[in-house]
Amino acid sequence: MRAFIASPPNRPGALAEMLDAVAQRGINIGSVGATTWDTGAAVAFITDDEAGTRAALDSTSVAYRETGVAVASLENRPGTLAAAASRLGKAGINIEAVFPMGMDGGKVQVGFAVADAAVAEQALD
Repeated sequence: MRAFIASPPNRPGALAEMLDAVAQRGINIGSVGATTWDTGAAVAFITDDEAGTRAALDSTSVAYRETGVAVASLENRPGTLAAAASRLGKAGINIEAVFPMGMDGGKVQVGFAVADAAVAEQALD
């Protein structure tokens, strides 16, 4: 699984334009997180069609990159996200983005965008 981390401009309508390029290709976004800071923005997301997403983003002027995704199943209680982030940090893994992936019973599925998902998943076990 791959995550796309895009950097649209921080202006009204920019996120909608980028996401519309993805939607026009019939691609579903399964999880997304976004933020702005000053004049920049960052959007991290996962789709059901990675090749189509690349083509959609290439058709825009938005800069983007791809990363692997390690998914962790965390107890839904205080401190579990911090503990997972600590395990990744101790393994020398930089977290590029974090986003919710859903719930499974009492556990939260969390996606960590990282350079090497296989190494990250070992650290998270």
